[in-house]
Amino acid sequence: MKRPIVIVVATLVAAAALLFAPTPFDSVTRIRNATDIEQPASRVYDYVTTPGNWPRWHPSSKAVHGTIDHSLQIGEQVTEDFRVAGREGRVIWTVVGRTPPSSWKIAGEIDGRPAGTVQYQLAEVAGAGGEARTHFEREFDYAAPNLLFAILNQLSIRSQIEAESTAAVLGLKRELEAH
Repeated sequence: MKRPIVIVVATLVAAAALLFAPTPFDSVTRIRNATDIEQPASRVYDYVTTPGNWPRWHPSSKAVHGTIDHSLQIGEQVTEDFRVAGREGRVIWTVVGRTPPSSWKIAGEIDGRPAGTVQYQLAEVAGAGGEARTHFEREFDYAAPNLLFAILNQLSIRSQIEAESTAAVLGLKRELEAH
């Protein structure tokens, strides 16, 4: 009678170990959103790369700490409290790329582990009346740290993050066009 219990327990332990093991395949998810904003690219760039503004337009950004009052330079860091796909946490973002007013990239770290990257691409285009307008693209890349996350990502996390990212870009457009 003891042997079947040992086999069941061993099977459950092995299954759990597999779920928390690193994924054996490329597990990067890319979420891309874009919109046109009726403002010059330099204004959009300065606004979106200033962390103090993030909670105003991004629904997942609950608070930012540290250097938050200007457009961050390469190497500068900021800490953000977030709620993404129902999960709350704190991420440290480091600016890893910057070409004003056309691109900006940050890399995140949560508890010492890579947490993804966010990149903004901006291109100024002429509006119908000749006024400046910016085509804004936001790309969020993140990897599944283990098989369980990869499964949950396919089942629900990705769709939640996509919805939050769409809301963020639309919030940015509303915020900038209102002022």
